[in-house]
Amino acid sequence: MTESNESEQVIMTPKCKTANSTTLIIERRKIVKTDDKMHVAGGEHTGIIINKEASTANGESAPAQLSLEFRVFLVNKETGKHTPESRTLRFWFRPAKADQDDVDGEQAGTAQDFFRELVSPQEFPRDYVGFIKKIMKLMQHNYQSIIKLEVELKQLQEPVEVPSRPLSTEENSLGNIVVLTIEKVLEIIESSYPNPITIKDVAKENGWDEEEVAQCLAALQSRQLVKAMDHGAFTRQQSQQDSHQVTIVKQMPTMVSSKQPSIAIITAQYCEKLAVDAMIENKETFVRYTTIGPTSPTGETRPRFGESNVYTLGNIGAHRIVCTKLPTVGHTREAMTAAGNTTTRLLGTFQKVDYVFLVGVGGGVPHYTDYNRHVRLGDVVVSCPTKNKSIYLYCGNARATDKGYEYEIKPYSPSNFNLQEIAMQLKSSADQDASSTPPWLNYLHDGLNILSSQNEPDFRAPSSSTDKLYMSIGERDLIEVAHPTPQDNAIKRQEGCPRIHLSPIASGRMVVKDDRLRQQFAAQVGALAFDCEFDSVIESILGNCKDSFICIRGVSDYKDGTRRKEWQPYAALAAASVMKSIICGMEAPTNV
Repeated sequence: MTESNESEQVIMTPKCKTANSTTLIIERRKIVKTDDKMHVAGGEHTGIIINKEASTANGESAPAQLSLEFRVFLVNKETGKHTPESRTLRFWFRPAKADQDDVDGEQAGTAQDFFRELVSPQEFPRDYVGFIKKIMKLMQHNYQSIIKLEVELKQLQEPVEVPSRPLSTEENSLGNIVVLTIEKVLEIIESSYPNPITIKDVAKENGWDEEEVAQCLAALQSRQLVKAMDHGAFTRQQSQQDSHQVTIVKQMPTMVSSKQPSIAIITAQYCEKLAVDAMIENKETFVRYTTIGPTSPTGETRPRFGESNVYTLGNIGAHRIVCTKLPTVGHTREAMTAAGNTTTRLLGTFQKVDYVFLVGVGGGVPHYTDYNRHVRLGDVVVSCPTKNKSIYLYCGNARATDKGYEYEIKPYSPSNFNLQEIAMQLKSSADQDASSTPPWLNYLHDGLNILSSQNEPDFRAPSSSTDKLYMSIGERDLIEVAHPTPQDNAIKRQEGCPRIHLSPIASGRMVVKDDRLRQQFAAQVGALAFDCEFDSVIESILGNCKDSFICIRGVSDYKDGTRRKEWQPYAALAAASVMKSIICGMEAPTNV
């Protein structure tokens, strides 16, 4: 054969083959000479070379920089049976330029974009030849930074059923019709707590029959989960096995200076409040109901429950704390405005509070290719600055431009980062000595012991097999991908121990509901978690001149924390455990 030109060629070389696996190397390099052992493609495939001789190299000179694994199901045309096959892509990239800041992030983004295009449902290759050909064409034309790919195709022996595609929250709502169940009524009661809610309001909000709602509430009363109040309202009943005192008050009693809390903890879900309460010693709870409201046109006095408050006071380490739950119903801006008002009342009632913790669940931002950066269910993300000084970013709008998306962002940060510094020290200590038990794991186990004796949700971690990772590949199509595997320099996870991640927390319904937009926004601002819009709460904190605050989010799904109910209790407890570790790392108060 004649010499080729000096431009790079994309070469496919077989590496190894076994009874159930095939490994190929597809790389980009300049070929000076070719011989009869190489097939040089022409026409539309010019620039692609097939090396007929297997690679003789004894292993790679350097380990792959990124790896991504997924599964497909091969169909036997004669029997119709499905055989699962694992397909692994290992990436090597060109050397980084001197002026590149976030090399790892750019490489991971390139690998994810490559993968999305490769498995696009409109053009997904149906056979081996088409699959390899598409990889080579993508490398040739679109992804110049990828210098080499190793492709391993391995048939799996275990018999499996073809999985059904998981439905999104929007699709699973059956046309936005919420099905009436006892569990759903309990969820509404818990979301509203401490505000009582009437049968009429529950039924009207969801289009349900009042009599059927009453039957569900009666079943919940028999399980001692709900209690009836005046004016036909109901509220969540705390476990009878929880021995701490709960007092109903019209206004908070006066406290001596030594019992005034210096730390406020704000939660939004009932399981979050329980998890935080499990971290508190010598606790007592005060509930203030507002039940006197305006008179109706018929002369009847109607109850108003919208300004009820719950405050649990006690000790964590050397510190006095107060914990509250936001009485929000729904995922609307109106509900979050009410949450801001609740925060203002909290800080007005306890004026010696200097530190504010927002503790609860959130949605992790998965890193499909980097083990160290990957956020998994049960992990905890603590709001710390990375790319700028912001620890919380609310995205109100996003619009497409020629250069991508422009985001309308409201950034928030405290003037004092002492809580963030303690979190950084905790993570650093845990990463440097992976063999030792981090403090939050002990607090988590203590919390489990306390909560297991109560008539409350199961706070144990669900099976790790339920931690499924999906990637959106266009429209409503998803593909399940494997969690990234550790490389040689990885900080290994401790089994059963939540991992701490440090990054800003992000929010905003527009970016949360779009998988690709959410991933792009998270990459731009450096966020590793989203939550369900706490900007109004943070504005209230800043408006009350509180210099130090922090958000701690246990990861219960890969959206914003509201989707995966089975992981919420454990994720909330993990967040509360990290919260306690930070509080115990604070200097003891001097004005006791």
